[in-house]
Amino acid sequence: MAAYGTDEGFTAWLSANGHTLPGSLTAAVLRERASAYVDALYGPRFVGKPVAWDQDLAWPRQGATAWGLAIPSDEVPGSVVNAVYAAAFVEAGSPGVLSPSVTPGSAKVLTKVGSISWTPVQGASGASSFMPVLTVVEGLLAPLLINGIHGRGVAAMVV
Repeated sequence: MAAYGTDEGFTAWLSANGHTLPGSLTAAVLRERASAYVDALYGPRFVGKPVAWDQDLAWPRQGATAWGLAIPSDEVPGSVVNAVYAAAFVEAGSPGVLSPSVTPGSAKVLTKVGSISWTPVQGASGASSFMPVLTVVEGLLAPLLINGIHGRGVAAMVV
């Protein structure tokens, strides 16, 4: 299997951020799970396109840019690796949190409590709407996403 980063890099990231690895899962297993999470949730929105149609991970990519700068097609951005390390640490603390199981149609929505009622927001669908969104991962990956903070795909309304 493939995963972003290295076990040594993950250990160094943990130390630099003042974390210790809880639980019994190895760094390799945690990086695998976190890499699968990052690619599943963000892969379709990454800028550029994979360098090969059958590559194991979403990166490296060709034609990718961040902050107006080209990302070499043989590199994985450090922010992707750090996002994986952050997600791996979350997974270590609560194994399975990055890969929730969902039974379609079984979700229940409470729309009234006493005299207060509301209408649930429509539009979130599919398994990805049940995956946890980690703000640190979002922040690290934002410059690498289509419609991310670099402004690609932003629409303006003309009156």
